[in-house]
Amino acid sequence: MADTAYVPRLRAEYDKSIRSKLTEQFGYANVMQVPRLDKVVLNMGVGDAVNDRKKAETAAGDLSLIAGQKAIVTYSRIAIATFKLRENQPIGCKVTLRKAKMYEFIDRLVNVALPRVRDFRGLNPKSFDGRGNYSLGLKEHIIFPEIDFDKVSEARGMDITVCTTAQTDDEARALLTAFNFPFRQ
Repeated sequence: MADTAYVPRLRAEYDKSIRSKLTEQFGYANVMQVPRLDKVVLNMGVGDAVNDRKKAETAAGDLSLIAGQKAIVTYSRIAIATFKLRENQPIGCKVTLRKAKMYEFIDRLVNVALPRVRDFRGLNPKSFDGRGNYSLGLKEHIIFPEIDFDKVSEARGMDITVCTTAQTDDEARALLTAFNFPFRQ
C-alpha cells in the first residue's frame, strides 16, 4: 500500500507559491526563516455559565463542531464576588488546532464564514500583537456552516488567534494576506 498522506489545499498552496513569494519579498537566506502558520486557538467565553452549568457544555459542543476537534471547558481559577463567580466554575471553552485541521479551519474561515458576517467591511489590520500573531473576534458563532441555526438557543461570540512563526507584524501580515485574509485598506 502506498502511503498517501492528505495535504490540505492551503498547505499545498503555501508549499507551492506562498513560501517562494515571501522569500523573494523579505530576502530570506534560509527556508526555515520563512514565516508559517504555527497554530490557531479558538476561545469562547461563556459568562452566563455562572448561573447555568449546561451553557458551557453546549458552547463546547458548538466549538467542537466548528473546529472538528473536541473543545475543553475552562474553569475559573479564583473567586470574584462582584461577578458571583466561585473557584472552579465553568466559564468558557477553548480548542487549539495544528497542522491539517488548522489549515482546513483557516480555509473555511476565510472562504465560507467571514463572507457570512453581517455588514463585513474587512478585518482590522492593526490586530497584530507585535510578535507576528493575529487575533480577531466574532460576534456570532452561527456564521459557520457546521452550526444548525435552528438548534442554537443564543448566538455567542468567539475569539480566534492565529499564531505564526513570523518575527514582525509586517511578515505576519504578508503571510496572512497571501492566505487571502480580507484586511481593511
